[in-house]
Amino acid sequence: MLKRWAVWIAICILCISILFCLDIFWKHMGKKLSVHVKVHKEDEYVGWEEKKIQDNPDYKNLWIFIDINEKRLELIDLDRNEILKKYVIASGKPNTPSPIGNWKIIGKGRWGKGFGTRWMALNVPWGRYGIHGTNKPNSIGWAASHGCIRMRNQDIEELYKIVKVGTPVTIWGGPFGAFGNGFRVLKPGYRGSDVYEVQRYMKKLGYYPGWVDGIYGEGMKVYVIRFRKKHNLKITHDIDREFYKALGIELFE
Repeated sequence: MLKRWAVWIAICILCISILFCLDIFWKHMGKKLSVHVKVHKEDEYVGWEEKKIQDNPDYKNLWIFIDINEKRLELIDLDRNEILKKYVIASGKPNTPSPIGNWKIIGKGRWGKGFGTRWMALNVPWGRYGIHGTNKPNSIGWAASHGCIRMRNQDIEELYKIVKVGTPVTIWGGPFGAFGNGFRVLKPGYRGSDVYEVQRYMKKLGYYPGWVDGIYGEGMKVYVIRFRKKHNLKITHDIDREFYKALGIELFE
């Protein structure tokens, strides 16, 4: 009787051991299979990426130059000093000008076709500006936007493939730097590179303790009035030629 029980116990132990070993085996195979699938997908992606790079060369030293007077965007390879692409654009309206200055692309995104298929954000401190497509192709070639640079959808899609986040962008608006083609009368609510320069000059002279952000907000109005009183200027919130002159800002070509 004892021998029979001993045999049954041995058989049970053997079965449990076999089941245990099988469990370990299948878990191991499952890991191998999942790793194989993962590697396969990665290989597939690598192949796709390599094709994209071949189709769209990975230039390392690109620069975007935008002339808002000529309504032209040029993509330049600085290593070869060569213009790779030229596009016609739309720029900001006179009362909502495009941001003159040197910027860089800080973000990229795909938009729906209702507004334009691609977006590339710029690091402008006084608002959300960028280069994007449009559902109003007839506006291309004109000063028609709220400050952004508009492109035809097929053009922005091509540019989007080539440039990366970090690409420098220069927006040129005329011979007078931040003031483009000349002074404009700045009023409360205005934004732009000229507002930014006025704030910078006022701060340098000790008349403006606020943020230099390119926005003529409510806080700036107080300091404009104080500056005018100090320099015996007409009392108004406008920043006009006499204000520029008192600040020491003169235009030279």
